[in-house]
Amino acid sequence: MRKSEITSPNPSSEDKKFEQSLRPLTINDFTGQVKITDNLNVFISAAKKRGEALDHTLLTGPPGLGKTTLAHIIAHELGVKLKVTSGPVLEKPGDLAGILTNLEEASVLFSPVVEEYLYSAMEDYKLDIMIDSGPSARSVQINLPKYTLVGATTRAGMLTSPLRDRFGIRFRLDYYLAEDLKKIVHRSSKILKIKIDEDASYEISKRARGTPRIANRLLRRTRDFADYENKKSIDVEISHKALSALDVDEYGLDEMDKEIILAIIEKYGGGPVGLNTLSVAVNEDPGTIEEVYEPFLIQQGFIQRTPRGREATSLAYKRFNKNKYPSKDDGLFD
Repeated sequence: MRKSEITSPNPSSEDKKFEQSLRPLTINDFTGQVKITDNLNVFISAAKKRGEALDHTLLTGPPGLGKTTLAHIIAHELGVKLKVTSGPVLEKPGDLAGILTNLEEASVLFSPVVEEYLYSAMEDYKLDIMIDSGPSARSVQINLPKYTLVGATTRAGMLTSPLRDRFGIRFRLDYYLAEDLKKIVHRSSKILKIKIDEDASYEISKRARGTPRIANRLLRRTRDFADYENKKSIDVEISHKALSALDVDEYGLDEMDKEIILAIIEKYGGGPVGLNTLSVAVNEDPGTIEEVYEPFLIQQGFIQRTPRGREATSLAYKRFNKNKYPSKDDGLFD
């Protein structure tokens, strides 16, 4: 399925390397999410004073808001190693056993949340695995080191209550304010060794969908336009030109955002329309719409979810200069 380069939930390897080069390593360097970082600083400091592993931590929220960065910061602040794994690696209990038994004392495991396999591993620091099969099958219990699981998910509602309850620390990351993103853009521009004007950094920040990952990608693409025109710094003119070329408007809406909104308005009379139907209409994966595009569009007030489906709001009609109700001018009564 087609995805926008700007909002794609699966960054390319090049993008990942770029993100890693810009990633802050300490809580003090992390911009935004102040309540989370303040509390995290307390919890980490207390755990270090007691000489204990930090409680298991669950990070939720839309893609690109800093869940991976916070996992790295937690390990760095604790002064321990970080083991990063992905969902496909943890398909079977045996896969999980291999990872958990190789952890060091007080280390941090950053992983997408896996269900019942983790219950005893999180609560009792023990893991029961089956040896052999059939009549000779037997259970073996393995003691695990005291470790910290940092779980990440974009959809906390999909987790069972027993699993959520095993996380002693739970944070939900919210979209960033433009002022916070502006600080991130300035920090990133220094790392990239390119100057950026105040107006230009604000222009990028307000169109970055409240997401640091997108702000950094927009900065990177804007830098390309500046280099192409032999500019030594990014000014507001270059930022406008780059953002216009990338089809990102003043609200932060990109091409797919606009297609989703206009499909609801023009093809389905403003809604309600079901997710799968909308997915077919815009040729995009339902999961991507639900996890990547919808949260921002709902938070900004362009669409809303109802029991019957998605609906466009008055703000969406205003943004695209559409009439909420058909009139003779629309040609629908001819």
